[in-house]
Amino acid sequence: MIIVTKPEATEEQIQHIVDRIVEWGLKAEVSRGALRTVIGVIGSEDSIREKPLAAIPGVESVTPVLKPYKLVSREFRGGNGSKVKIGNVTIGNGEIVVMSGPCSVETKDQITSIANDIKKAGAKVLRGGAFKPRTSPYAFQGLGVDGLKLLAEAREATGLPVITEIMDTKHLEVMEQYADCLQVGARNMQNFSLLKEVGRSKLPVMLKRGMSATIKDLLMSAEYILSEGNFNVLLCERGIRTFETYTRNTLDLNAVPVLKAETHLPVVVDPTHGVGLRDHVTSMALAAVAAGADAIMVEVHNSPELAKSDGEQALLPNEFEDLVQRVRKVAEAVGRSA
Repeated sequence: MIIVTKPEATEEQIQHIVDRIVEWGLKAEVSRGALRTVIGVIGSEDSIREKPLAAIPGVESVTPVLKPYKLVSREFRGGNGSKVKIGNVTIGNGEIVVMSGPCSVETKDQITSIANDIKKAGAKVLRGGAFKPRTSPYAFQGLGVDGLKLLAEAREATGLPVITEIMDTKHLEVMEQYADCLQVGARNMQNFSLLKEVGRSKLPVMLKRGMSATIKDLLMSAEYILSEGNFNVLLCERGIRTFETYTRNTLDLNAVPVLKAETHLPVVVDPTHGVGLRDHVTSMALAAVAAGADAIMVEVHNSPELAKSDGEQALLPNEFEDLVQRVRKVAEAVGRSA
């Protein structure tokens, strides 16, 4: 249920509404707007339906949320979008944020050099894999904790906050020491134990769409995270599997406006994994900006032929610099900034 308060509702009345909800064994999530406050009521449908919510002083309206994803629905925030902070960077405030970095952290010189290059070009967030999910058990699996430490050193050198992938619940404690944002990768989108665990984390979470997941699947997975109390969640479109084999995946840019309409959570697009071909990453990044993405994530490597993973899809630093300049022009054309 969504409660909307009257414009003249006092702080005491709003607190009384929240207190009453809690007394009934339900949860309340408060979102304050310029004129009204929206309160989401969380609990079983039957128990909520029985409560006289509309009779509480200060309540203007009570609206049921009919969608299976309650907390991530746009109605839950009264039609407003959420803002998520990664370190000192805000995503969802209208400015397009560019995240970048290598697929895998390989050496100190490699990650620090790339971090400096992407910051100079205009990136706001550093990405890099320390724990790597690979199709083959014989492929490079990442440096693990040592990779996290190198990411933290690159953050210290550049000031860029760090996002990196979490693969196992047992890694959460150490990742919270070094990372600024947790990425749940496509292969773990429906790892519900992991989703619950990151839902209890103090760090924001970027949830990537599974390779064969529908939009509803993605939103229901996000619901797991929010239901544990973590509302700092980003949704990432990174391409899905279709019958087309020319590109690595099919980047579903339909998902961007659909997600913006369905949820209050910011939307990120990863064109690198969406197409898997360096020559087409920039075009799809620009299309993502035009489609309404709040942020884009692009892989960069200073020596792709020597990369331990995904070198064929990583941009060179000079190519990334050109991409950022073009992103700014497209953003300006559609009335946004980058």
